[in-house]
Amino acid sequence: MNVIIANKYRDMLNTLDIEVIKSLEGVYDVTDIVNEFSNFYFDRMILDVTALNDYNNIDTLQKLSINLDMAKVILLLDDNDESSSSQYLYKLIYMGIYNFTRNLEGVRYLLQNPNSYRDVAHIHNVSVNSEGYVDDSLSSNTRVIGVKNLTENAGSTTLVYMMMKHLETNYSVCALEVDKRDFLYFDDKEMMSTTSADLPKELMKRRNYNVVLIDLNNYSDPAICNDVIYLVEPSILKLNKLMKRDRRVFEKHHNDKIVLNKSNISDSELNVFEYESKAKIFYNMPSLDERKETNREINGLLSKLGFAKQSYGAEDDESSKNKLLGMFKF
Repeated sequence: MNVIIANKYRDMLNTLDIEVIKSLEGVYDVTDIVNEFSNFYFDRMILDVTALNDYNNIDTLQKLSINLDMAKVILLLDDNDESSSSQYLYKLIYMGIYNFTRNLEGVRYLLQNPNSYRDVAHIHNVSVNSEGYVDDSLSSNTRVIGVKNLTENAGSTTLVYMMMKHLETNYSVCALEVDKRDFLYFDDKEMMSTTSADLPKELMKRRNYNVVLIDLNNYSDPAICNDVIYLVEPSILKLNKLMKRDRRVFEKHHNDKIVLNKSNISDSELNVFEYESKAKIFYNMPSLDERKETNREINGLLSKLGFAKQSYGAEDDESSKNKLLGMFKF
């Protein structure tokens, strides 16, 4: 059953042929809407934005996004310059509000085909300067970096921790993990756990940070991040398991940033690995001591990701070597 909250566009919404469990008309404070529906079960809420008092103030919609499941809300926008601007839409997406439209046809479509971040990502531009580095002058923009294991237990949780500790010297940074509680053991107040459903809301709460790192785990839509690095531990066992699970895995990630983590492959051997895997490697990370205050390899990765304030250290050429030929059996 559905909820309709209407004001200016009530005549339009009254023509919808859907089952309605509750309908409201008029102008309401966002707090009243939250109190009424935060514990109220509904399939979809169609919300005429003009039914919200002070709806042109983005903070009003932020309160809504923090307290309601916005995946179930379809926002019917007003046809004015403010809510038509790219800045307004950008902020909606940043708050995890993906289902918005300005007409009845759009409402009908979204009832059957709700948007994910991928559907609106083209509106959500990343602020990067002409050299590919994060534009530090735009303090209102947050860079969201996701980390995801391709091979089992490739080290995403520890790598996120190490990246955060290195970035915090030059940037305001925090970290989130999705659908796990491993961050608890780092005992760091800037590392928090969340769920897949709540990730967009948690990102919105942290929009004042320069950088948010996310241990994605099995989160299904990594496009919510500005960048994602995919970790591969290049041991024979891990690689063969990966290839047996999906022979085309490297082909699927051909255009992604693949990082070898806990790697014993020297930089001089990377061309052999790339030839055998048919993958382009973004960075080669050896096993590191996470207790060290500074690892030049971590700063090297961050610098390559575009964080210009991080010093870039030369790679250690003394990495131990592995036999590469014949590594891929499946």
